[in-house]
This record gives sequence, structure tokens and C-alpha cells, in this order.
Amino acid sequence: MPKNLLDAIMAKLIQAPPKFLPPEWHIANKVQYSSAEAQRSRSERLVDESQRLVDEIERTTQKTQSDVNKRIEQRIEEIKFWRQQLDDKLDQIVKETEVLVSFKTRLEKALEGCKEPLFTAQECLLNRLNRTAKYNLEQDLKDKYTAFTIDNYCSNLTNNSTDIGYAQNVVKVEENSVSPEQWMDFSNTNVEKADKQRNNSLNLRALIDSILSQTASDMRKQNRTVNIAFQNRVKETKDAKNKLEIHLAKLMEEINSQTKNIDALRKAIVDKKGPAKVAQTRLETRTHRPNVELCRDMVQYRLMNEVQEINHNIQRLMDTLAQAEIELKGLNRRQLSLEEEIEVKANTLYIDEVLCMQMRESISINNF
Repeated sequence: MPKNLLDAIMAKLIQAPPKFLPPEWHIANKVQYSSAEAQRSRSERLVDESQRLVDEIERTTQKTQSDVNKRIEQRIEEIKFWRQQLDDKLDQIVKETEVLVSFKTRLEKALEGCKEPLFTAQECLLNRLNRTAKYNLEQDLKDKYTAFTIDNYCSNLTNNSTDIGYAQNVVKVEENSVSPEQWMDFSNTNVEKADKQRNNSLNLRALIDSILSQTASDMRKQNRTVNIAFQNRVKETKDAKNKLEIHLAKLMEEINSQTKNIDALRKAIVDKKGPAKVAQTRLETRTHRPNVELCRDMVQYRLMNEVQEINHNIQRLMDTLAQAEIELKGLNRRQLSLEEEIEVKANTLYIDEVLCMQMRESISINNF
């Protein structure tokens, strides 16, 4: 290196530091004062604003909590009111059911008690339907038996009979006597009435047999129809229950997947705290670079971008986590709903398939 260049460099290194005039010194001090005052003012405003924000949030929180407590109390009162209403209605239904059971027992007893009077009334009706013909036939038979006895006695009389004799006023026509034609008509009428009454009875019995046969056939047909309806309903209920169970299984898988997703999101948020702390620590540390070294270089901008990016990503993760938790709650509610519906279907199957269908197996319809 040339000697003159080396001398020049050494002269610069050993030269006295720059000096300031008193006005410049005062100006520099005032700048420091004003900067400190401005910084202190900003800090005080931030403290005041922070305190105001804390107080405002505290008031808002207390107000919200008070409002929530009030609404919860109102909700509790509403639930108590409607629970009391439901309890009252349940008591009324239970009492009414007991009354209906007693009425059912009364009806069953009345139905059982009607069997004997009904049989008696039917017998009486049949007897009354046949009594006219029966009475006429019996009366005519009685008269004919008497006439037969008299005529038979007369036919056995001879001139040598001991109990013959003269009778006065016998050669005359009795006022209440009838002609042979009238006698024949009377007897024929009774026979015709008897035949007609008998035919009516035969027709009635045939009609009754037909009705009883048709009734038994209708009851058997209706029994088969009801059994088929029960079988179809049981099949439909089983199919619906199976579909609900399939949906529940898929839902449980989704709940498990969503739970793992939430755990992964929470872990991701926790994992981002380290890089965020590192980036912010680097930024804060670089603010302590002296004088002109406090340069807004690419590292500074990249660190700032990194902090913003990490914060943005953390917020996105938190938003996604909140949405995932909402979805998980919805899935849990849907799980309860499906489980309740499956329980309802199982109870329906128990009633229809176990109770009703087995009960109906004892039904035996014979010809009446």
C-alpha cells in the first residue's frame, strides 16, 4: 500500500469526533425530551385505553353474564311451569286411563252378561214366531181327536148296544156347525199355515247359517289381512331401524374423525406458538441494533411478514377449530337423535312383533 494513502487513513482514524454548537446541543436535547414525552404520552394513552377496554369488557361481561343468568332463570321458570303442566296432564291421563279400564271391564261384563239374555230372547223369538202355527195345529189336532173319538164311538153303536136311546131335538142343524167344505178348508188352512211357518223357519235357519258362515269367513279373512299388515309393518320398521343404525355407524366414524381433526387443529395452534415467539423475539431483538445498523433490510421485512403470516394462520386455525367444534356439537346432537329414534323403533318392534303378533297367534276362528 502506498505510504501517502496509509497516512491519509490514519489521519482520519485519529481525528477528533464532530463537535456541536450549544444551540445544536439544546436542539438535540429538546428532540430527546419531545421524543420521550411523546413516547410517554402514547404509553399513557395506551395504558388508559387498555384500562378503559378492560373496564368496558368487564362491564360488558358482567352485563352479558347477568342477562344470561336472568334468561336462564326465566328458562328455568318456564321449564318448571311446563313440567308442572305436563305432570298435571299426566295425572289426568293416568286417572282417565283407570276410568277407561273400569269402563272396559264394565263393558266386558255387560257383554258377557248379555249372552244368556240374548240366547233367551232368541229362543223366545223363535218360539213366538212358531207359536201361532203350533197353537193352531195343536188346537185342530185336539178337536179332531175329540171328533174322531165321537165318530168312532158312533160307528161302533148297533141296534143291540146297551147305551142307545131316544134323544129329543137332535134332528136339527147346530148353529155353530160347519159344512164339510168348511171343515176341509179349515183343516187345509191350518196345514198350509203350518207348512208356511215351517218354510219360513227353514229359510230363516238357512239365512242364519249363511250369515254365520260368512261371518266366520270374514273374520278369518280380516285376521289374515291384519297379520299381513303386521308383518309388513314389522319389516318396514326393521328396514328403517337398520338404515338408522347404518347412519349412526357412519356418524360415529365422522365424530371420531372430527375429534381427531380438532385435536390436530389444537396441536397445530400450539405448534405455531413456537415459530411465532421466535419470529417476534427476532424482531424485538433486532430493534436493539445500534445507530445506522437499525436498517429496514430484507430480513426485517421478511420477519414482519413471517409474524403476520403466522398470526394470520393461527387465526385461521382458530376459526377452523371453532367451526369444527360447532360441527362436533351438531354431530353429537344428531347422534342422540338417531339413538333415540333407534330406541323408539326397537320399542315398536317389541310391541308389534313380540307382543301383538304372538298374542294374535292364539286367535282361532271356528265355524259358528
